[in-house]
Amino acid sequence: MKPILSKPQLNYTKAKTKFEDRAKVLEKKIEETQKLQEITEQVMEGLVLETGFHEAYVALTEAENELIEWSRVTMKHEKEYKDNKGAIDNFYSNVNANPELRAQLINLAMKVR
Repeated sequence: MKPILSKPQLNYTKAKTKFEDRAKVLEKKIEETQKLQEITEQVMEGLVLETGFHEAYVALTEAENELIEWSRVTMKHEKEYKDNKGAIDNFYSNVNANPELRAQLINLAMKVR
């Protein structure tokens, strides 16, 4: 049986899938373009916009932020939060400073039921 996901979890899953799809399209477009010309910063910017990669990246970041905030609000009702409020608040306040910490928090948030 499939687990029931919250709206932020569903939005994150959709955004991540779209981002991964756009990344594959971008990779193929880069390979094709390399055969014809040098990939400069300007060419790369054009490919990123043309393939929808930038849009997908922005949507994924927004979905991640929504998921993180949802997990923070959800966690505030748990006994563990009340017992470890300082450490947990510190963890959340540093989430944007460390990409590994952010990824870890997103993975944990996807496991919340």
